[in-house]
Amino acid sequence: MRPMLISRPLARSFALGAGFLLAACTSEQIVFVPREPFNPPPDAASGFLGYYDADTKQTTCGNCHVDYQARWVETRHAGAWATLQANPGNQQLCEGCHSVSENGNAVDQAAGYNAVADPAYHDVQCENCHGPGLEHVEGVGQGMLVRPLAKLSMTGDANCGECHSGTHHPFAEEWGASAHGGFIESPASRSGCNSCHDGRATLLAWGVDHNYIEREVAGGYQPVTCAVCHDPHGSNNSAQLRWAIDSPDPELNLCMKCHLRRVEPAGGSTHGTSPHAPQGAVLMGIAGYRPAGFEYEEDRIFGTHATDRNPKLCAGCHVGRFEVTDPESGNFLFQATGHLFRPIPCVDAQGIPTADEDCAYSAAARSWRTCTTAGCHASAEVAATLFNGARDGLEMLADVIWMDLDEDEAVDPAPTDGGYLATVMANQPEQFDPDAVVSAAEGALFNAKLCGPGVYANGDKSNGTHNVFLCEALLRANINELQATYGLPAPPPAVQARLRQPLGGANAAAVQVSRSSIWK
Repeated sequence: MRPMLISRPLARSFALGAGFLLAACTSEQIVFVPREPFNPPPDAASGFLGYYDADTKQTTCGNCHVDYQARWVETRHAGAWATLQANPGNQQLCEGCHSVSENGNAVDQAAGYNAVADPAYHDVQCENCHGPGLEHVEGVGQGMLVRPLAKLSMTGDANCGECHSGTHHPFAEEWGASAHGGFIESPASRSGCNSCHDGRATLLAWGVDHNYIEREVAGGYQPVTCAVCHDPHGSNNSAQLRWAIDSPDPELNLCMKCHLRRVEPAGGSTHGTSPHAPQGAVLMGIAGYRPAGFEYEEDRIFGTHATDRNPKLCAGCHVGRFEVTDPESGNFLFQATGHLFRPIPCVDAQGIPTADEDCAYSAAARSWRTCTTAGCHASAEVAATLFNGARDGLEMLADVIWMDLDEDEAVDPAPTDGGYLATVMANQPEQFDPDAVVSAAEGALFNAKLCGPGVYANGDKSNGTHNVFLCEALLRANINELQATYGLPAPPPAVQARLRQPLGGANAAAVQVSRSSIWK
């Protein structure tokens, strides 16, 4: 037997359980009790230790790793068993994912609760991810225990997807079909880009330097997996996220850590006229080149997507969870987790989200639930009408500025391309030289790529939804500035009529919301 340093509440439970107070050296902080720091595991064959004290949720691992224990006990994993028991649809087949078992680690046969149904294995504990710890605490080796983080990738076995999958919680399947589920090797390998394109580099950029299986693998780039955004040990944020989703501060907002890169043009580079992951800045109303005559109140946001009407900001629309049931029988069909990260995903005939991105923007072809469930839009039909109207209006304005007729994402002289910029390129190509000065033509090019629907692959790509009023204000001012600077002809009559209208039309006053409602 050997002495062990434990917390006072745990020590007190030992003393009461023994029926007498053991003689010990005590203080206000600690009690020394001569007892082993682990119990004989119920499933000795697998070596899973489970709880040291199930009543207090004291894990055996937490007897030594007290910092992780304190964080973990505040997570939903620590209440996984009770959550299952409270579910009226509870089935025995669900228990292996709500307890310590072979799921999530390298063990390949029934183990833990799936082998011995003991309360010591209730809840999702440390060993679910790190594997059985018996040999580790006995001091004879690691056994099948894996150091943190046990695994970053989602390939093969031993990962989050072993539990977080299936029709009731298809996190892994939806994530795998999303852009986060893959990586492009070129930017993943470049030091200036890899902090967003390689999950390993993202963690290091965020100060997470734990060990995991793939960390030192040469060229072993990883997508933005579960453990990149979620801290397996718990955090102060919802859903164990490493950063908040409700902060308007780009330095503190999880999504904006990457989705807010080149948001305004910069001279001295051919890349300077192209936006890069600008979504967060468009949403917050701070993106784009400001042309002469730009009319947009800097202390206001036009619309409600970045106000207290949508406190989760990016995640409020891009991570929408909803249940799909059979319309006739009412029977459950599918639980969408929102991990496709598409705010209005295409759906199949049953209403289940799909990986398709090219379906029509109609009320029937897509799910508009994130638009309607918060009370912002009355119906899918209303939301679809507003969306299509915003997109068509921006497309009309962007076409005056630039039509990329050969679809090479570069301005070519007229008639290869169309619009004002093609004319400027034909007559004054020096206006596009990568010098230190951002010309009116280069500023307009940046804004057209930023806000023009379908104009540029790495623009905002929301068809105006993130901030249609900002985008319209930018493009309107670009048209006027290009005319004045380069002596260009007036735009078509329909565009002239739109330029004379108040920004946002008759409903503008109703949707202008002070940025201070969230920037507190």
